[in-house]
Amino acid sequence: MRLRVEFTTEPFDLDEAPAHAVVAREVIQGAELDAVDVGPFGNTAEGGADEVLTAVDSLLRQALASGATRVSLQVNVIGEDPK
Repeated sequence: MRLRVEFTTEPFDLDEAPAHAVVAREVIQGAELDAVDVGPFGNTAEGGADEVLTAVDSLLRQALASGATRVSLQVNVIGEDPK
């Protein structure tokens, strides 16, 4: 199964990326995912179910430990894994 995750972390700071946002991006960019798109108001990534769920676990733990007070995320099934 292939999944897409979309997420944001809060609180926002328009002047400088907060530590929790930087950590969240690093987790997603360092994971074994494809179609990664990070931006100031939202981030998305796609990959196999195991890879996405592992990344989401790490993302939540590390972002909250780095000061996030809220993490909004959505996970969608986008198809079968071609493996």
